[in-house]
Amino acid sequence: MPTLYHSPNSRSSRVIAQLMLMGKLDDVDIVIVDVQRHDGSGGADPRNPHPEGKVPYLVTDEGQGIRESAAIMMYLDELFGQPLSPAIGAPHRGAYLSWMAYSGGVLDPVLVAAFSGLEHPALAVAYRGMSELCAALETALSEGDFLLGASLSVADVLLASPFQWAPHLMPDSAIIKSWVDRVGHRLDGEAIAAFEVQALSTLKALEDA
Repeated sequence: MPTLYHSPNSRSSRVIAQLMLMGKLDDVDIVIVDVQRHDGSGGADPRNPHPEGKVPYLVTDEGQGIRESAAIMMYLDELFGQPLSPAIGAPHRGAYLSWMAYSGGVLDPVLVAAFSGLEHPALAVAYRGMSELCAALETALSEGDFLLGASLSVADVLLASPFQWAPHLMPDSAIIKSWVDRVGHRLDGEAIAAFEVQALSTLKALEDA
């Protein structure tokens, strides 16, 4: 089975949420590893094969490594029959692919810049800013409950996750707040929290060993 390298309460938590939503958590080997945290805690874990020591990182049955959340989440969705994405040639497929790329290409850089208080013309030209990010999400959500309309997709799980982790970065938009709530209600928050508690316990045991 594929192997997912996961650190609790990190970017890889959204992959855990996706696997639970698909009912496929037991079909992936989850390896708990440490990572360097923004607050200075944690550190590189020699058990993690990611070239930069980050998570998530997925190793396929064939031994190929996949990095970046969007790529991993798309791979897992396709591996298990695409329950959370439009098939090739289906309506909304182009929008789905666009949102998956938008996550790492625009949303993450804009949120990191906002979190860090960074302002520079090059950032504004390359990624725009929070107002443009807000407008893009609101435009899509004006046509349905989720980014692709009426159906929840991997794109929703991916793009809503930063606002679930860091609510202070949430745009002051009723449309976006309602969307993040809807995505959260579709996920099993109690099961995810319980999994993360166990993962933290596993990590501490490994550190103490």
